[in-house]
Amino acid sequence: MKMQKRKFRIGELAQHLAVERFVVRFWEKEFNIKSTRSAGGQRFYEEKDVEKFKLIKTLLYEKGFTIAGARKQLGQKRAATSETKVIASQKTTIDDMTIKKLEKKKETLTEQIVQLQKKLLQLRESL
Repeated sequence: MKMQKRKFRIGELAQHLAVERFVVRFWEKEFNIKSTRSAGGQRFYEEKDVEKFKLIKTLLYEKGFTIAGARKQLGQKRAATSETKVIASQKTTIDDMTIKKLEKKKETLTEQIVQLQKKLLQLRESL
């Protein structure tokens, strides 16, 4: 007796991954994942596809990769079209120095806002 492989519909896959269906369709397109289709055109995914989608989600959501970086990490190449050109780093990160500079700039801007609010109050009182 032959065991049948488990297949997942797009809704089941999306729920399992905790993402929306459109995200699954987008990843399917971006990562060139071929789903099987029913006679009515409904997508079905196998367990190997589920594992690939899990890896994609981990790369994008947890490890901070861009689509291009995740595709590179998976060892895939996407056919370049004249309409689409992706220029992206392999992984997007912000170092501690950048964060400190941004926090300092935020403090400066906050101080400037407080000073401007005080001047505005003075102007209102003088009118």
